[in-house]
Amino acid sequence: MASMLENTIRKTVTQGVNALHRFNRDRMAAPQRPNPYLSGPNRPLQREFTLAHPVVRGHIPPQLDGCYARIGPNPLVKVNPANHHWFLGDGMVHGVRLQGGQALWYRNRWIRSTQVSQALGEPPKPGPRHGSDTVNTNVMSIAGKAWALVEAGAWPVQLDEVLDTVAHDPFGGSLKGAFSAHPHLDTATGALHAICYDAADPNRLHHVVVGADGRVQREEPIAVVHGPSVHDCMITEHYVIVLDLPVTFSMARYLAGYGFPYGWNTQHRARVGLLGKNAPGRDIVWCDVDPCYVFHPSNAFENADGSVTLDVVAHPTMFDDSRIGPSAAGSKFERWRIDPKARRVERQVIDAQPQEFPRPDERFIGKPYRHAWTVQLKDDGSGEFVPDRCLIHHDLKDGGREVHDFGPGRQVSEFVFTPRHVQATEGDGWLIGYVVDTAQLTSELIILDTQQFGGEPVAVVEIPHAIPLGFHGNWMPAV
Repeated sequence: MASMLENTIRKTVTQGVNALHRFNRDRMAAPQRPNPYLSGPNRPLQREFTLAHPVVRGHIPPQLDGCYARIGPNPLVKVNPANHHWFLGDGMVHGVRLQGGQALWYRNRWIRSTQVSQALGEPPKPGPRHGSDTVNTNVMSIAGKAWALVEAGAWPVQLDEVLDTVAHDPFGGSLKGAFSAHPHLDTATGALHAICYDAADPNRLHHVVVGADGRVQREEPIAVVHGPSVHDCMITEHYVIVLDLPVTFSMARYLAGYGFPYGWNTQHRARVGLLGKNAPGRDIVWCDVDPCYVFHPSNAFENADGSVTLDVVAHPTMFDDSRIGPSAAGSKFERWRIDPKARRVERQVIDAQPQEFPRPDERFIGKPYRHAWTVQLKDDGSGEFVPDRCLIHHDLKDGGREVHDFGPGRQVSEFVFTPRHVQATEGDGWLIGYVVDTAQLTSELIILDTQQFGGEPVAVVEIPHAIPLGFHGNWMPAV
């Protein structure tokens, strides 16, 4: 009886909190300036395009047989610019299919949430839902199929070979809780490892493992407090690395009407956890780190002395002032030494230039590695998260640093690496990503040869509209 009463009280309180959130959300006054994630080159596209054989400058390497796809928010249903956060909004995937030295097509497609299907006058896509069904953060190949991913609750969405939504699918019913936008492949086993959080469950994270067959093998709980936002993780040979940092759920922001109710929390302990890949969550070893926030690690590996090296882009704070997007002020590319004996993390700056979206040669995830590529962020004093015109190559063995400058008025998105061939040495291959011309409001898919990083692109695929600033993507080889 007590349990039934407690559940009734919780349900009533939750309904009241949600009602107050909606009331304040809908009455929030218009902003004094345009929301940067709804205007200029980030203005949401209003339609889906299918462009056959887009114009190509240069020569697409014939070895590239697959699709480069990237996803991000692109609101179809009208939103309030006063409280619209960049991380929210209907997902839209943008892809270019390459084969035989040609660009066969460019397509952009909304991920069919229930809301999007209704707005387009379509029947809802099949499959179960888990809270929100808006998916907008990453797109990648899992067990030979394309999947759109998001963190904090909503289940993955399966896509077909032309990027249309097939179904909302918790990996054939094997996933019980939330997933992540950033699972990482263990090349030794073929399994994907992720650290997942659910906005509705502030006291637990889960270590989720998806096997090579595309089914969940493990959902191991890890106790936390305050409801931390854990965007990404990393793995080594024996560990999954958990980043429990001071961005947590803010009831005050939620009650005020903000859709992304996470903020900087000075009362939350900053720590990094080492959890054995098969160990129970209670065995995690927590190591203190100076307060900061990390969206994206680059890579990690174990050292002979028992410590673990972790390379990250670290932000001094996050979501401490802005309610609509991240701050870029002061982000640095850093190398962390995690000492499980002293339970402490030592931080060393590799590059103090503001930057984000680190990507390595992912065949070397969890192993000692040499190459990483990041996107330079504007360092104009505005504090806003705005990609600049440069892609940075870090040589982590020799300490070298190269820059590819795409020219004035360009915004660079995350670039991904694909090897020249199966046996290619680390970092020998191509970098692929989208670049936007903010003056012409057009885009290009650009392919760079890593052996001529600062030189002219190998190939440029022209796209006659601006692809809004998005999050993450991957090269998905044809199967």
